[in-house]
Amino acid sequence: MTRAEMRKQSRKGGGGGGGVQDGPPNGRSAGRNGKPGKPGKKRLIDYPRFGKTGFKRWMPSWKQVLSLFLIFFGGSVAAVGAAFALVPVPDAKTSVHIQNNIYFWADGTEMARKGDANMQWVELSEISRPAQDAVIAAENETFRTDKGIDPKGIARAVYNMATGGETQGGSTITQQYVKNVYLTQEQTLSRKAKEFIIALKISDDKDKILTGYLNTSWYGRGATGIQAASQAYYGVDANKLDICQSAMLAGLLKGAALYDPTLNAGNHDRMQDRWNYVLDRMQATKAITADDRAKCGPTFPKPIDVKAPASMTGEVYYLVETANQFVLAKDKTIDDAKLNRGGFQIHTTFEKDKVDALKEAVDQVKSESLKPDKREADKFVQVGAASVRPNDGAIVALYGGDGIENGHYSNNADSKVPVGSTFKPFVLAAAMQYGVLTKTGANGDPTQINPDSLYLADNLSPIYSKDGKPLMGDDGKPYKQRNDSPGKPGYVTLKKAMQWSYNVPFVQLGQDVGGKNVEKMVTELGLRPESLEPSSTITFPLGTSHPSSIRMASAYSVFAARGQQTDPYSVSKLLYNNVENPIFTKSQPKKVLEEAVADNITDVLENVAKNGTGNKTNALGRPVAGKTGTTDAGTSAWWVGYTPELTTAVGMWREESGNPKLLSLDGTAGHESVHGGDFPTDIFTRYMKTITKGTPVKDFPTPAPWGTEVDSSGAPISPSASTSASSSAPEEPTGPAEPPASQSPEGPSGSPSSSASCPGNGNGNGNGNGCGPSRSSKPSTKPSDSASGSASPPGGGAGGGAGGNLVGIMGQ
Repeated sequence: MTRAEMRKQSRKGGGGGGGVQDGPPNGRSAGRNGKPGKPGKKRLIDYPRFGKTGFKRWMPSWKQVLSLFLIFFGGSVAAVGAAFALVPVPDAKTSVHIQNNIYFWADGTEMARKGDANMQWVELSEISRPAQDAVIAAENETFRTDKGIDPKGIARAVYNMATGGETQGGSTITQQYVKNVYLTQEQTLSRKAKEFIIALKISDDKDKILTGYLNTSWYGRGATGIQAASQAYYGVDANKLDICQSAMLAGLLKGAALYDPTLNAGNHDRMQDRWNYVLDRMQATKAITADDRAKCGPTFPKPIDVKAPASMTGEVYYLVETANQFVLAKDKTIDDAKLNRGGFQIHTTFEKDKVDALKEAVDQVKSESLKPDKREADKFVQVGAASVRPNDGAIVALYGGDGIENGHYSNNADSKVPVGSTFKPFVLAAAMQYGVLTKTGANGDPTQINPDSLYLADNLSPIYSKDGKPLMGDDGKPYKQRNDSPGKPGYVTLKKAMQWSYNVPFVQLGQDVGGKNVEKMVTELGLRPESLEPSSTITFPLGTSHPSSIRMASAYSVFAARGQQTDPYSVSKLLYNNVENPIFTKSQPKKVLEEAVADNITDVLENVAKNGTGNKTNALGRPVAGKTGTTDAGTSAWWVGYTPELTTAVGMWREESGNPKLLSLDGTAGHESVHGGDFPTDIFTRYMKTITKGTPVKDFPTPAPWGTEVDSSGAPISPSASTSASSSAPEEPTGPAEPPASQSPEGPSGSPSSSASCPGNGNGNGNGNGCGPSRSSKPSTKPSDSASGSASPPGGGAGGGAGGNLVGIMGQ
C-alpha cells in the first residue's frame, strides 16, 4: 500500500503504531509488520496492480498488454470484416447519373440549360486496343499487375484532408474508377474508407475495372465514357480509334477543362505536351513500337468541330463557360466531371440587356469596317470585352467571340494578349501611392508625387536608374527609349504625357518608382501575377503583360470606386440538388488606394477621354475616363474606360483559329495602322450609348490635392525644353496647345526618321538593348494610342494611323 492508504487504514483501526492492521485493505488480509498478504476477494482486473509501489503500480503487466492487444486486434478485424461485408459494390452502368445544369441571368430569368452530357456503355471488346493501352500508359502503367491500391496515395490524401490541404485523386485506375461510380465527391475519411474497401473487392477483375473506368470517365465536350468521347472528338466509334487519336483522348483524362485543345491556345499547348508524353510512355511500356510512334507525326490529330447545342449559341456559350470556371475555382470539391454531370442551379451576374448591347456594338463596328473577302488584313480579327460594376465586382457583360456555331471556341474575354499603354495609369498610381525613390522626405520615405510633375518626353531619350545613372543596353551603349513619333515635346506634366501616351516619361517613371512597386500596385488592383511579365524589364510600364479584359476592367474599377478593390465574380448563388452552397458570396471591398489618389487618376484619365487619344468617347455626352493602348508591331489595340457606374475593357487583335500567334493589325479595315483610339473606343462608345440611354448623368468627384511636384530624375534638359524645365515650370508645356493635325504621338514606332539616330543594336526588348520598342523589336511592346479626329499632341513627328471602327479584347 501507499503511505496515504496505510495512514487511512490506521485511522479506521483506531490505533496508532505500525503494528498489525485491523482490516484487510483492498480486500486483502494483512501479513506480518503490516505488509500486504495474499489477496482476499479476487478482482476481475488487477489494476492498479496489487503489491507494487510507485510507478510500477500503474504499469500494466505483460498479460494485460497482450490481452489489450488481442482485444484491439480482434475488434479491428471484426470491424473491417463487417465493413467489407456491408459496403456494396455499385453497379457502374447505373451509378453515373446525367442531369441538366440551369443557368440564370442576374434578374433570375433562365439563360440556358446545359444537358448535353451523354454516356454510351460499350464492352471492352468494343474498345480498340490502342485506346486501352493509351489510358494504361497515361494513368497507371502497372495496372495489369498491381493490387489496385496505392497506400502512399491514400496516406497523402488522408493527411491533406486532415491538415486542410488540397486533395488529390486516386493514383491507380482502380481507385479512380471507384471514385467515378461512387457519385459523391465529398472529401471525407468515410468516403475514402468505402472507396478503399470497394477497390479491394474488385481489384482482381482487371477487365471489369478497365471497362468500367473507360465508360465512366469524363472527357469533356459533354462526353462521359470512351464511346461518347470518340464520337465527340473524332466522329468514330471506340473500336475505330487509332494510336494517335487514342493518345489524345487519354490525355484528356488529366482534366478536359485544361486539355481540350479546341478551347484556347493554352489548352492546345498543354495537350501537345501531354500527347507526346502519352505516346512516349506507350513506347516505353512496349505497347507500341518506334515506327508506330513515328507514324503519328509531330502533332496530335485535330478534333472535329464542336456541335453547338441550340441553347449555347451566340454569347451564351462564353457566359456559361465563364460561370463554370468561376465555380470550379471557388469550390475545390467540385471538379469538371461533377459539374458536367449536372444537378446545379447557377445564378450568374450577367445582365441580358448589357450582353446584347455589347454584342450589337461589336457586330456593328465589324460589319461596317471589315471586308475579309477583299482584304487579307481583315481576316482573323478577334474582339473581346468585359464590363465590371465598381465597388461590387459583378461581371455584368462579356463579349467572347463570334459563337461556337461559327467555329469560335475560345473565350476572348479571357484571352491573353498584351495590354499596351492601358498599363500606364498603374505606373502613375504606384508613384502617387508609394512615392518615387529619387526624392525622399525628412523621414527618408519616398516622395509621393502628383500628376503635375514634369518628365522629359523627347523621343529617344536616355533612361536613368533611380540613382541617376544611365541604363546601359546589351551592346554597352546607353539605352534610349523610343516614343511612337520622333518629336521632341520637351518636359511635360504626367497628365499631359498620359493624354498623348508618350512612352519616355512612363518608362522613366517606372525606374523612379521601382519595378517591384509597380508590380505590387497592379497585383493590389487585382491583376494576376501569372499574367505579368518580369517587372525588372525596362519596358514593363508599357504594357508587355497580358491580363484578360475581365481583369483589366476590374483593375480600372478601383479608380471608379475611389480606391476600393473587389474581386470580379460571375456567380452570385449556387445550388446543387436544390441545396444552396454557402461559400458563393461576393468578396467585400478592400481599400488599396487612397481616395485622393484614385480621384486624381480618374481626373487624368478623364482628360485622356475628353482631350486626348480617347476623344471618340465625347460622342457619349457624359463624363468618361479611360486609356487607350496599342502594342508592338500593332498586334493589339485597347480601350479601358469607365463612368462612375460601370467599367469596360475592349481589346482587338488578329489570331488565326488553331494557330496561337498574334498577327499585325496594320492594314486592317484599310487603315495603315490601328490604335486603341480607333475601333476599341468606338465599340465602347456605341455600347455605352445604348445602356445609358435615359439614365441620369453622374459626374466624377473633384479630386483633392495630393502629393508633390517632382521633376524626372537624371534626364538632361533638351534644347526644346530649356524654357520650361525648372522647379517652377508651368503645368502645361510651352508651345501650341493644338499643334498641326499631322503630328501624332502614336504613329508607328521605329519610323525611319527616328531609327537613324538610335544607338545600339536597336532590338529594344526591354532588357536594356538598343533604343526601346520598335516595329521590329520583340518582345517589348509599342504602346501607340492613336488620337482620332484633329486633336494631336505637341512635339510633332510623323503622323499616326487614321481613326476608324473595330474592337478587340485581351486575356486574363
